[in-house]
Amino acid sequence: MAKIIYTHTDEAPLLATYSFLPIIAAYAKTAGVDVETRDISLAGRVIAQFPDRLTDEQRLDDALAELGELATKPEANIIKLPNISASIPQLKATIAELQSQGYDLPDYPENPQTHEEREIRARYDKVKGSAVNPVLREGNSDRRAPASVKNYARSHPHSMGAWSSESKTSVATMGHDDFRSNEQSVVIPADDTLSIVHVGSDGSETVLKEGLAVLEGEVVDATFMSAAKLDEFLQEQVARAKADGVLFSAHLKATMMKVSDPIIFGHVVRAYFADVFAQYGEQLAAAGLSANDGLGAILSGLDKVEGGAEIRAAFEKGLAEGPSLAMVDSDRGITNLHVPSDVIIDASMPAMIRTSGQMWNADGEQQDTLAVIPDSSYAGVYQAAIDDCRTHGALDPATMGSVPNVGLMAKAAEEYGSHDKTFEIPAAGKVEVRNAAGEVLMSHDVQPGDIWRACQTKDASIRDWVKLAVTRARASGTPAVFWLDETRAHDANLIALVTEYLKEHDTDGLDIRVMAPAEATTYSLERIRKGEDTISVTGNVLRDYNTDLFPILELGTSAKMLSIVPLMNGGGLFETGAGGSAPKHVQQLVKEDYLRWDSLGEFFALAASLEHLAGYADNQRAKLLGDALDRATETFLNEDRSPGRKLGTIDNRGSHFYLALYWAEELAQQTEDADLAAAFASLAGSLRENEQKIVDELLAVQGKPADIGGYFRPDPEKAAAVMRPSATFNEALASLG
Repeated sequence: MAKIIYTHTDEAPLLATYSFLPIIAAYAKTAGVDVETRDISLAGRVIAQFPDRLTDEQRLDDALAELGELATKPEANIIKLPNISASIPQLKATIAELQSQGYDLPDYPENPQTHEEREIRARYDKVKGSAVNPVLREGNSDRRAPASVKNYARSHPHSMGAWSSESKTSVATMGHDDFRSNEQSVVIPADDTLSIVHVGSDGSETVLKEGLAVLEGEVVDATFMSAAKLDEFLQEQVARAKADGVLFSAHLKATMMKVSDPIIFGHVVRAYFADVFAQYGEQLAAAGLSANDGLGAILSGLDKVEGGAEIRAAFEKGLAEGPSLAMVDSDRGITNLHVPSDVIIDASMPAMIRTSGQMWNADGEQQDTLAVIPDSSYAGVYQAAIDDCRTHGALDPATMGSVPNVGLMAKAAEEYGSHDKTFEIPAAGKVEVRNAAGEVLMSHDVQPGDIWRACQTKDASIRDWVKLAVTRARASGTPAVFWLDETRAHDANLIALVTEYLKEHDTDGLDIRVMAPAEATTYSLERIRKGEDTISVTGNVLRDYNTDLFPILELGTSAKMLSIVPLMNGGGLFETGAGGSAPKHVQQLVKEDYLRWDSLGEFFALAASLEHLAGYADNQRAKLLGDALDRATETFLNEDRSPGRKLGTIDNRGSHFYLALYWAEELAQQTEDADLAAAFASLAGSLRENEQKIVDELLAVQGKPADIGGYFRPDPEKAAAVMRPSATFNEALASLG
């Protein structure tokens, strides 16, 4: 029997799964399709790392490894929901919750000293940051706004903040001594094995990484960021924000870039509180309180530190005397510097640009902002967008065009594959990348504290990326722009390869060009304002940035995108959108039994998954299900059945009911399969007849606390009870078939 794998992930998407998955399973069964789940949640991944410490009932298989293997096979059909890309504070919180639930897990060793502690740390490091995506993404990304969503946004435009030509908002970036400016890049001439070696000033050698297998044609890059120059830059920006009277905000990616960006975040915290760390830095370090974990973790740990009240007062003085900080939550006093994973650049910068170029201050008011993005690789994209809005005003969702994306991400391409090759340099000297013959391919002079990293991009991934770009340009009749900068080492190599590989495809009549990222941003925005579409063909990081930046401006959210990953060996991975708002939704559910999570991304992914399965397994009923779901989703949008904004309106559970109703009605009306139509006619009639009763049952639970038995690992029975409160709906669904 054909099957779809539906992933259990985290937070709001996981809770929504308890409501939506029974609908999917019931409908798919009529087409002979099994829907199975795999737990790739943060808690599930943690549990899978420690089978030796757990009971038989507690153990979990390594579902992520299983799905990673499946993704290389033609039968793969995986629907992947957003998951937590864990920062250290999130990882520690997960461990604490699991310990409270009876799991015999060790504490996270901050500074491992013994062999046992290092081994424990290594296990936990496997689940930190974006541990999921690089494993599953065995293909490149095709991400775009479905026509139904774009049409809805045009007829129901979301709010956009007004821009002033006097706005002081700007981006600050290093421009020198950073990852972009120090980058070196080589194309590997033949299969080889590389090593990364630190050569001390005294000539001593320390192997940082060995046995690094590379393939012929692979692009390998190496670079570093100077810690000293980073500190100088940050000190200048703190002073600049204070002098200009704008908010100070830092924008990083401490989840995906799980080694480098938490270190950079720590530098930002220390720069802002320079006086505090000058006086108390050694004391904080001795207590295991690291700036890399954020201000929140430090403040939480001060109660256990001798003289903690005095240190707390010093931090409060620093906040009072420094530039105003952008806030994550003004009401709770959560600043931009509290948690490294709270301000993720690809979500925070588009939201700021959409909202008049402003962020929230401590008084809960909007204010112009200095957006500090230390590395200059892609900072120019956001500056170009700010300049465009300052000059031309806010974009108009009712008329603007679209920027779909073709993203290079297969096999952990580019920077997002650098985690196991990123190091904070312990001593002065140089770092060399050597081949198996001992020849030095790349070399950097480094100082203590510098952040050095290398990354790889497989030739097969690049070839597939070019092919996908041509395919999408041909299918849509839309210009396609490769966002590549000839003055950057990695991009220069890619431009040469793209130029060569384009010759392998029929590009007659297509508008395909190469532009540096900032220039491409300006070009795309010019076209957007005329209502024209432009495909952005980008590397892995810009894929992430662009598939939030443009959708948030166009649609108000990036969660409504169709995200397909045609896997290189023939299977399909179908992603359901971004999960940046997921934590707030869970908090609201627990407080008042109301889940605002919008599952529209899941609807799109499921339809694409059914379409793919229909082709692979020659399953006509799966095609009918997918086509009907597409039509039902358009009705869902036109009838405005997405979750409301306040209690008393339908939430995620109500939106699932209406999707099920419209889907059943579409299937009942199709004329290609009489038996299928008859089965769904009965269900559609029952749901329509009991519509008000079901809605009343769903609304009746709102307004009081909900017990789901855990945040990172909810109790399945409690979560299912909370997310399926309508007995009438549940009984109707059970009657199908």
